[in-house]
Amino acid sequence: MTRRHLVVIATGGTIASRRSPDGSSAPVLGGSALLHGLAPDGDVRVVDALAADSATFTLADMQHIVDAVAEAVADDAVHSVLVLHGTDSLEETSLLAALQVGLPRIPVVFTGAQFTADDPASDGPDNIRVALAATRAAVPGVWVAFGGRVLSTWGLSKVTTDRADAFGHSRRDAATVPHLPGDVSRLRVDVVALPPGADDVHLRASLAAGADGLVLEALGSGNTTPTVVAAVRDAVTAGIPVVVSSRVPRGLLVPSYGGGGGGADLAAAGAMHSPTLRPGQARILLAALLAAGVDRDAIAAAVEGGTPDRMSAPRRSLLW
Repeated sequence: MTRRHLVVIATGGTIASRRSPDGSSAPVLGGSALLHGLAPDGDVRVVDALAADSATFTLADMQHIVDAVAEAVADDAVHSVLVLHGTDSLEETSLLAALQVGLPRIPVVFTGAQFTADDPASDGPDNIRVALAATRAAVPGVWVAFGGRVLSTWGLSKVTTDRADAFGHSRRDAATVPHLPGDVSRLRVDVVALPPGADDVHLRASLAAGADGLVLEALGSGNTTPTVVAAVRDAVTAGIPVVVSSRVPRGLLVPSYGGGGGGADLAAAGAMHSPTLRPGQARILLAALLAAGVDRDAIAAAVEGGTPDRMSAPRRSLLW
């Protein structure tokens, strides 16, 4: 009988980085080096999927990582999966894994680091220890272990650049995570920032570039200008789904403001408000929905929180 083992998928990031003499850092350590002394070698299979700064990750890169996760989850000889990932896009890749793998039969735990491997304050080893403990807890699901906590991925965002406790939730609620198998590699889903007084130049440029979907990083509870609302109406008429999120890091989005450019006006123009997901994760959800080929009503149901039973699995609570 094959001995069951842990699969570690290394992708680069700060956790794998060292500083060069000029002060810049780059990922140079593979998964085996990062796990040395922290997990028994005989119980671990390492997959070095990528070795890059996660700020560079395209949807195709994220799909590559999630495909490796799915392959490991499908192997009966695997008892858990640990993904070592950069923090800049950890919230995105972990959500894509939760969406595409669904509720796995085993724990899938993402972790990374805020400080490089050669930094005196390096937090990578401690994060790996917590992540390994989470894999041994054997609670099925996709989790993020960071800063001494184990968090669910839905609604997660990086909230600080200089502290070990890097991640928080926009809001903890009873949201469901739809199961959306597909391939996001060839999609273009753009995030359009909307500062006060925004015009429609960037939004229309994304449409001209062939965007398959748009996420608006709006103000407050999802507000912008009448000019943007008119462009959103044109996008929706052309069949391009538009999701509204906010630059505000926490709180529930409610499209209640009018006046020509408020959230209620965007909703009337056909945009969908994401109540809890901030722009990065809203982009991933929209990409996964498009890749799964679901219809417009199903996209709206998933984005706005009322995911149909046939598409959803319950979101698990925090481990600790």
